[in-house]
Amino acid sequence: MALRCGIIGITNIGKTTIFNCISKNKAQISNFAFSASSSNRGIVDVPDNRLFEIAKIVKPVKLTPATVEIVDIPGLAKGASKGEGIGNKFLDDIQQVDALIHVIRCFDDENLPHVEGSVNPVRDLEIVDLELQIKDLEMVERKIQRTEKLVKVGEKDAKKVLEILHRYKDHFENFQNARTLDITDSERKMLGDLFLLTEIPVVYVCNVDEASASSGNKYVNQLRDALEGTGAEILVIAGALEADISELETEEERIEFLQDAGLEEPGVNKMIRAAYDLLNLQAFFTEGPKEVRAWTIKKGMTAKEAAGAIHSDLERGFIRAEVIKYADFMHYGSEHAVKEAGKMKLEGKDYIVQDGDMMFIRFNV
Repeated sequence: MALRCGIIGITNIGKTTIFNCISKNKAQISNFAFSASSSNRGIVDVPDNRLFEIAKIVKPVKLTPATVEIVDIPGLAKGASKGEGIGNKFLDDIQQVDALIHVIRCFDDENLPHVEGSVNPVRDLEIVDLELQIKDLEMVERKIQRTEKLVKVGEKDAKKVLEILHRYKDHFENFQNARTLDITDSERKMLGDLFLLTEIPVVYVCNVDEASASSGNKYVNQLRDALEGTGAEILVIAGALEADISELETEEERIEFLQDAGLEEPGVNKMIRAAYDLLNLQAFFTEGPKEVRAWTIKKGMTAKEAAGAIHSDLERGFIRAEVIKYADFMHYGSEHAVKEAGKMKLEGKDYIVQDGDMMFIRFNV
């Protein structure tokens, strides 16, 4: 699925280091503010142990995981909405993504000066939020001007749209993000093409030093206190440590390194899964001797729509789907044994695919 997750944050907070840990495309890292003027893009494998467990049974020639596109967006500075730093380039790039990973610096390092002169995660959070709110406010005010003209000529629903826009305007003027405004889906749809930056779903990543990788630190606690009650997801990742882990050649070395750091798995794995979830995505599997593969679909998709993720012909000529639950496949140990136990289900085009379903599509074109 052509969905993107953007990594954002103010400049010099270790954002690109984290991007390099998860992407096959390595980006240049610098200690100088505003050294990057364009976004880095990479396709990232979504960590999913179920894929490997299926492969242990099927023993395929090839394994293909689900993927998501990650965009490392150039660092922000206070005043970006007015042209500071790289200015609106940062804000324009955010408009191209479907979810955000907001990396916040939670470590001290004399060799990496903070652009604001000190480490303060709450202030950094507020800087980014304010720049996005300013941009959103500008978009809403322009829409208000256009809508007022429609009200004067008696355009249907224009008064209701204007009322909704003023609610957004008041919200931004009170330094709030669009995602926290109490608004219905039908009201949101009435705004049409209004694409608000602060409405994009976000997960927060605290970039900490190695000693704080497993338990966090005072900076992480400050951010948690600031976001308490918002329902925001907060992850703790030691970017420099993750970079070292990503350079190790064998799985045994990586496991040993993680154990020494008090971690069960690389923190970036949790970040990728969080991004996948933010994008409202899930995976279903196909299996056979040639390939075991995870396919990405939106949550709530039907079997027919999921077939289209494999190939448009399968969706067009869809007849039915043979569905095996992952847990049943693991329990019985083979596709044949699942069928013998009566656990394979035949589902029609309107079946809502569940995360982890294993499917074989019957079609005729």
